[in-house]
Amino acid sequence: MKIAIASGKGGTGKTTVSASLARVWPQPVTAVDLDVEEPNLHLFLKPDLRHWEKAHIEIPVVDEGACNYCRACAELCQFKAISILGTVALVFSDMCHGCGGCMAICPTNAISTDQRELGEVSWGSAGEIQFLMGRLRVGEAMSPPLMRAVKTRLNRIQEAIPGDVIIDAPPGVSCPAVNAVMDTDAIVLVTEPTPFGLYDLKLAREAFSSLNIPMGVVINRAGLGDSGVENFCSDKALPILARIPYDPEIARTYSQGMVIADGPTWIKDLFVDLAQTIRQGAFFSKEVEHA
Repeated sequence: MKIAIASGKGGTGKTTVSASLARVWPQPVTAVDLDVEEPNLHLFLKPDLRHWEKAHIEIPVVDEGACNYCRACAELCQFKAISILGTVALVFSDMCHGCGGCMAICPTNAISTDQRELGEVSWGSAGEIQFLMGRLRVGEAMSPPLMRAVKTRLNRIQEAIPGDVIIDAPPGVSCPAVNAVMDTDAIVLVTEPTPFGLYDLKLAREAFSSLNIPMGVVINRAGLGDSGVENFCSDKALPILARIPYDPEIARTYSQGMVIADGPTWIKDLFVDLAQTIRQGAFFSKEVEHA
């Protein structure tokens, strides 16, 4: 089972929920931080990262001695990473998405490949939890290719150590967020009972519904704000999987850099129940039918 913990905006408690679920998960699990632009799941789980590897993307290099300047590559590239100006071929490597289309379409085979570093993939363990994360190189704009490198490493980890997967997805509903959740079995949307939380929950549900993946909601800071999120979930048949109360004890545990499920027993029990609800999958068919 592969579960994505996502949110329509940052700051709702997505990483808090991811860390606590991983901590109480009742069987082998790999925690994956796919928020490669700002990874912070490791700050809570504190893994021993024993392995690292650099991730790269292939970028084009033009041999102008073989180029006939036909512009086929430039016309194909929607990101304008390669341009032909008269008899000069220009490559803007930072804009390249690494699709390889320019190489495939070149009639004179004038385009070969070089590499651009995307960032780093690291993995290890936090106690019995397998841990995997990516960190984007400073100044790099393309996070989805690095996320794909993290997923490739995840597949290898899963082959060696089978188990469930909990993914801490990037916030929002842009390409990185969709890339993180698109091949999962269920999406848990973490929100808060405020107008901003409701607005971004609506965006997230709309963005992810087309993937036909079941979704459920965790309301963080429950008891604060208004009933808008509750009413929306009821209207859209979007199941509420858990309500994490607005409580000073949770804030105190969080401020100490601890996993909140390691706090008082009642908090741990809340996440044990949430993990059981997710694993049972009772909500899986509801949201797909009503999407």
